[in-house]
Order: sequence, then C-alpha cells, then structure tokens
Amino acid sequence: MSSAQAPHPVLRGPVPLSHLLLRRFIQTGNRVIDATCGNGKDTLLLAELVGETGHVWAFDIQQEALDRTAQRLADQNLLQRVSLLHAGHERLQELLEPPLQGIIFNLGWLPGAPREIATSTATTLTALEASLRLLAPSGLLLITCYPGHAGGDQEATAVQEWAASLSPRSYFVWRMGQLNVSSDAPFCLLIQDGRSSDVR
Repeated sequence: MSSAQAPHPVLRGPVPLSHLLLRRFIQTGNRVIDATCGNGKDTLLLAELVGETGHVWAFDIQQEALDRTAQRLADQNLLQRVSLLHAGHERLQELLEPPLQGIIFNLGWLPGAPREIATSTATTLTALEASLRLLAPSGLLLITCYPGHAGGDQEATAVQEWAASLSPRSYFVWRMGQLNVSSDAPFCLLIQDGRSSDVR
C-alpha cells in the first residue's frame, strides 16, 4: 500500500461498520436523520457526507447530547448543515417529511451520562415504523443495538423481531455482528427500502 492511500477502517464493533455503509450510500445533497445523536459522531459523519446542499436532522431527548453534538459540529464548521432537535425519535414523522435517504439509530444511553436515561422498546419501535414511512426508495435505515445492558436485551430482541417481520418484497433486511464475541455484544441491523429494486 502506498503512503498516499488511506488505511483500511478498523471494524471493531458495529459502529465502524455502520459508518462504512453510510460512506457508501449517503451522497451529497441527501436528507438524513440521526435519530439518537448522543456525542455527535454519527451526526458529524452525516454532515460531512451530505455536503453543502444536503441536510441532517439530529434528535435527542437530552440537552447535554445536543450540546456535545453542536460543539463537535462547530469545531468542524458544519453546524449550518444540521438541525438539532430536542425531541424523542418517536416524533420523527411529526417533525419531518419524506423523502429521507438515510436514517441511523444508535440505541442505548449517552456515553458518559447516567445509564438510567436510555432508549426504550416502545418509543424505538414507534420511531422505526415512522422511519419506514419517511425513507426514499433505496433509502437506508441503520440500527445499532446493545443487548448487554439492563433493558437493552429486550429492546434488541423486539427490534430484531420487528425487522424480521418486514416483507422481503419491500425491504432488504440484514443483521451484522461479530461472531467471535459474547452473545450479548452489540450488533447492527441494515434495512434498505426495496421499492425501486427490480428484485420482486
């Protein structure tokens, strides 16, 4: 490998894998959602990918998360590409209109904050249903699940069962996780809207 080439990404866990997929699918001018902005790493990547003509909407119920995300974006001069919404992700359809080319969920809690405040099964499933109604044809929905914390196992199971129930004629659903880790390790679900596909 020449010194001019970028190193291969290190795929340790599902988040780097989801970022790899986002880099492949999200394009300049796209409209996308970070449904759980947390520390803002996903939001920052999305803001970079959509360019000056696209836009990102980032949701979180914690002001601390929005503040951290705003600072991360401001440091890179990308704050103007993002709308930060102090709201739960179950309000996606209330606050936004289709089409969206990408929606990402990173479930669980805000790193570095009390774990008592975390995503819940009921609101997550409501948000995921709304996401399907917002996605553009061929749009991408990425969900990182964390079954290893209190309540996370029930949420991860419910999300996986919901995803598995989707029609294979309308959605392409993939589960991706490392095999050589514990059974309660995080994993990623990818759902692509298949309405524009020739595969029927």
